[in-house]
Amino acid sequence: MSRVSASGSPIVETLVVFLLVAVAQTIAGLVGAMVGLFVLTPPVTENPWTIVTSVYAHDNLGHLFSNSVALVLFGWPVARATSRARFHAFFVTTGALAGVSQIWVAGAVFGVNAAVLGASGAVFALLGYLLAANPIAEGLASSVQLPQWFVWLVFLAMAAVVTVATASPRAALIAHFVGFLLGLVAGRARLLKVDDRRPAESVVA
Repeated sequence: MSRVSASGSPIVETLVVFLLVAVAQTIAGLVGAMVGLFVLTPPVTENPWTIVTSVYAHDNLGHLFSNSVALVLFGWPVARATSRARFHAFFVTTGALAGVSQIWVAGAVFGVNAAVLGASGAVFALLGYLLAANPIAEGLASSVQLPQWFVWLVFLAMAAVVTVATASPRAALIAHFVGFLLGLVAGRARLLKVDDRRPAESVVA
């Protein structure tokens, strides 16, 4: 198959993981093990696997559906421009960092014993990457030399605006903010860019 069609498969794979985890959550809920397996709670060292599993778990069908739609919309263009391995690594890493940030800030700053689950942090990271790494943004960055502090200020402002604009009851706003900011930084650095100068044998017909 062509590189374009192959590069879309990480989206399908992630959606399949969403569904499998949803089934596992249902089963775990019947035996009272859902929180210990899929919900990230403080201290994160108590159930460290939830740093990863919470990224793919969701609170309900509406939560699952909204994140799935956002994954397809924001993730598909990113997946086309990178490899399967890089996409999955980026998704789980940004999602995990966003979730841990939500737990830490909620506890350290607001004194709240928070719990978090869902792919929103990773999805916001995909959106941030898409905005920072698209050709228009690249053209502006190459034609206008801006101080690094100003770039960071713009990134922080964008993350704040997007987070507030998409806020909803029970939303993990810190996770959204951190995920989007990580995506912007990664997009600016073209972290997921794959060298197009590949050997011919790497393309499967």
